[in-house]
Amino acid sequence: MVAKIGRSSNLHGALAYNQLKIQKEKGQILFTSKMIETPSGIYSAADLARSFEPYLLANRNTEKIALHISLNPDPNDNVSDDKFIAMAQKYMQEMGYAEQPFTVFKHTDIDRTHIHIVTVCVDESGRKISDKFEKRRSMAVCRELERKYALLPAAEKVHNRDNKFFTPVDYRKADIKSQIASVVRNLRQYYKFQTLGEYNALLSLFNITAEKTESHLHGKTRQGLLYIALNENGERAGHPLKASLFGRSACLPALDLHFANCKETLRHNDAKLILKETVFIALQSTVNQKDFNMQLAKKGINTVVRTNDTGRIYGITFVDHNSRTVWNGSHLGKEFSANAFNDNWSNFMKAEITASGQPKSILPNFDDMEDLFIEKPHRLFDFPNIDQQKGGLFEAWTGILPEALGDDFDELAWSTKMKKRRKAKKYK
Repeated sequence: MVAKIGRSSNLHGALAYNQLKIQKEKGQILFTSKMIETPSGIYSAADLARSFEPYLLANRNTEKIALHISLNPDPNDNVSDDKFIAMAQKYMQEMGYAEQPFTVFKHTDIDRTHIHIVTVCVDESGRKISDKFEKRRSMAVCRELERKYALLPAAEKVHNRDNKFFTPVDYRKADIKSQIASVVRNLRQYYKFQTLGEYNALLSLFNITAEKTESHLHGKTRQGLLYIALNENGERAGHPLKASLFGRSACLPALDLHFANCKETLRHNDAKLILKETVFIALQSTVNQKDFNMQLAKKGINTVVRTNDTGRIYGITFVDHNSRTVWNGSHLGKEFSANAFNDNWSNFMKAEITASGQPKSILPNFDDMEDLFIEKPHRLFDFPNIDQQKGGLFEAWTGILPEALGDDFDELAWSTKMKKRRKAKKYK
């Protein structure tokens, strides 16, 4: 089991986020402790917030008073509601929050059923509850809960995995075939992409490219696929290997089926809307491609940019490791097409050249939008971080296997939306 702890100054936003899950019938309130009850037993975000008002008023100096915790068992664990409640109570007791009012929400919006706990981190007198060695204590509690409730242990999985899994290919090593196999045999299982171009954008993060081939036999045209390792400059750095060497799942027919399934699955997927908002914020708050890539990388999104010999962008693709989806810019909307980015970044370059000295930026600062989860998630798997890859930073996000990823990004997106609303009201 993995616990993720986040802090925010926006308590109402944390409550509203969980309440929205309930409204969409993807969540429920499982348990409340020391909360003011309602006659009907049904709670709105405002009803829940009433229980925390004395703590907010008594608070002395703590800026990020809201505590938002998620407990994430393994997808193969079958955890009953009673067990979830007992786990939440035990966790809060061991972490020093047993005397606080808190609400436990159960989420069923993803394959892995999990719970969220919302509380405040100051006591009745307004003093902050100690968070010393919090991560270490949290991991210890998780291990204890795994033993007590017979859950699959997160730590044990590390030893059962091939360390090369989802690790970028190193063309200088002799085992190119096995390196490519460790990626292409599994990538389709975890990521959604709708075209060969999007698949190639994802593969490029692992220093791999796929090329279509055609052959003619007895008057019939047969299409195939070749996988090729790339060097640090994105150039071919090895002999092409037939897709059949890696099994049917890596071949074109299986990929074509995957493309079709993903088109249907992603047609009404919230990941697209969240990604559009995140990319828009990054575009508005940065002035060049490097800063843009960096800002998105911090949020678990890689930007794969394709340019011609003159340096003009002719394609841009976003790999969102949070929702595990890949999107060409044009699929997000015309405002995210290659031409839009060309115009945006080229206009800034012209302004730099013609202006005397460095032009002052009038864009707002979006750095404070990351306050919901300032502690990085506890990870089931740790792989080597990659500092720089063609098309953008390939941060530790790809070192986390998909089952270890929670819905933190969903919460970050919600927090961002709430802040934008508050700013809009402020300037009306």
